[in-house]
Amino acid sequence: MSKQESVPIGIVGASGYGGVQLIRLLIDRPEVEIAYLGGESSAGKPFSDIYPHVTDRVNLVVESIDLEKIAARCQVVFLSLPNGLACDMTPTLLAKGCKVLDLSADYRFSNLETYSDWYGKERSDREIAATAVYGLPELYRDRIAAASLVGCPGCYCTASLLALLPLLKQGLILPETTIIDAKSGTSGAGRQAKTNLLLAEADNSLAAYGVARHRHTPEIEQICSELAGYDVRVQFTPHLIPIVRGILSTVYATLSDPGLVREDLITIYSAFYRSSPFVKILPSGIYPQTKWAAGTNLCYIGIEVDPRTNRIIVMSAIDNLIKGQAGQAVQCFNLMMGWQETLGLPQLSFYP
Repeated sequence: MSKQESVPIGIVGASGYGGVQLIRLLIDRPEVEIAYLGGESSAGKPFSDIYPHVTDRVNLVVESIDLEKIAARCQVVFLSLPNGLACDMTPTLLAKGCKVLDLSADYRFSNLETYSDWYGKERSDREIAATAVYGLPELYRDRIAAASLVGCPGCYCTASLLALLPLLKQGLILPETTIIDAKSGTSGAGRQAKTNLLLAEADNSLAAYGVARHRHTPEIEQICSELAGYDVRVQFTPHLIPIVRGILSTVYATLSDPGLVREDLITIYSAFYRSSPFVKILPSGIYPQTKWAAGTNLCYIGIEVDPRTNRIIVMSAIDNLIKGQAGQAVQCFNLMMGWQETLGLPQLSFYP
């Protein structure tokens, strides 16, 4: 594809971890032209001053956010911003003909009252929000391909839902018995300076946070309820672990059929994800590690059944910055453009 035929894209919020991951994934793709990098606190700075490791690769300056300028230059816009900002920009970008992928929570919810309750922002873009597609390709691949606006899932939600989808879709569990115990590396909190993320605070320590009130809870419940066919509540507890990148989500639920054994479930999961190139179902007795997924867009899933308690235990490992953020956005972008879903997305980690 020639330079003239490449798709011009913009990244707003380019200086954050999501932005730099997007650049890493898109910079070498001949069918893509990075035409705009936007940000407020970093406006006016060469991107290579913020991230010196991209010197001689990225020669763009971060610009202040100007929607007219973005729309004039870009066919597709990635919004990698704090919650509550994308919804103020997206209606204008869509009206000017851009496709939008939002990496924040602004367009993940079908019910904006739920969003306002958990995120504290009243919304006036109800009609626009109703057109958004939840950006989990393993569940909504066809809808994403036809969408102009995609709300990319949260990282915890991605790991947890990929563990749950076959169970909910086929009625194999009692949904209200679902418990999610998830652990994430420090990069999931973004690039801002925070005391609890200092090396002296986070290293050699493990801590729960957002207990019974984490904002990803209603997002997970929304999809679980849709698949179950009724209102579902789950117990979700996140933890911060002293690694930079990676999520391990361990999901527990009571099986609806006590006769199911591990091999049955592995067969069911393998069939469910047979057309999902980024989901890897592990053999019996093998459980995933975050290191296997680091730097890739993969999700590794391990499955166990405890016949004593009639519970299934599903372990799901992803890289929170790739499959849990930028990589998933690029996966959706590929689908929206009619390209191969796997294009430009890494599938083998550096190891160890």
